[in-house]
Amino acid sequence: MIPQKDATRVPTGSVTGDAINVFRGFCMGAADTVPGVSGGTVALILGHYDRLIAAISHVDREAIGLVRDGRWRSFADKLDLRFTLALAIGIVVGIGSLAGLMHHLLLHRMNETMAVFFGLVLASVWVVRRNVSRWSIGPVVGAVVGIAVALAISRIPASHGEISLVYLFVSASIAICAMILPGISGAFVLLLLGVYEPVIGMIKQFFKLNIDFAMIMRLSVFTFGCAFGLLAFSRLLNYLLRHHHNLTMATLIGLMIGSIARLWPLQAVTPETADLELKFQEHVFISPAQYDGSLVMLAALALVAAIVVLVADRVTRHATVEG
Repeated sequence: MIPQKDATRVPTGSVTGDAINVFRGFCMGAADTVPGVSGGTVALILGHYDRLIAAISHVDREAIGLVRDGRWRSFADKLDLRFTLALAIGIVVGIGSLAGLMHHLLLHRMNETMAVFFGLVLASVWVVRRNVSRWSIGPVVGAVVGIAVALAISRIPASHGEISLVYLFVSASIAICAMILPGISGAFVLLLLGVYEPVIGMIKQFFKLNIDFAMIMRLSVFTFGCAFGLLAFSRLLNYLLRHHHNLTMATLIGLMIGSIARLWPLQAVTPETADLELKFQEHVFISPAQYDGSLVMLAALALVAAIVVLVADRVTRHATVEG
């Protein structure tokens, strides 16, 4: 089995290693601000996906026991805490610093922005394919299933109905699973399930200190749903990566391929949703003749983005070998 580019090969316990992991988290956070792009995809590209899933899956009764007994060093080692904290810092900084910029670009330069991410993800599929050492019938079927699942999710009409506490819990559990899967945007899943706007609204009101008991209850249910989904699904995913690596990686690659369709640059906002907020706008594919911008520019942006990924991968592999 050819392992993923191993994040443990980065100098651990050092300022350099911490800086690299903060940068990895920053890239994940930046990706999570883009509809159709998953932070899990970035983790897979940058080589720390397996390590991240393993760290999350180690939150269990033993870890709780270590905290109860005051064995903090063992707890930190078990959860790879220095790595996960550096990653978390980067994710928060990435989301906080780029969310506004990405919103502006998607609103005013949607086609060009999609072209960049189309090139990034397309090249990333080529890079990540090396994680499958042998493309037998199993991995091929897994990749096809991954493509079908990603395409099916992207075509589900968004729901805008009233939500119960049970539905909120289930939605949170599903969305957090999507966030750690390459190719599926957790925020997009929340939008499809009809809970994106209510949750974002509650968070905004919370930070404005407009707080009441009902809001605390709903935010608590959502948080517990996220925690449940993350801990439960990460264990399954960690098991699959350890015992069925080729099949699992091929399925994840299929999810990435399926997500590319949502990033196709030749899209336009439907007239019916053009006046809505960005998160509620719907897009349709258009032909090159219908696009009133520069097709050459779109192609150039996608090509440059793809080259950046390929060059970065080459530099990273050489640095890993030499290190």
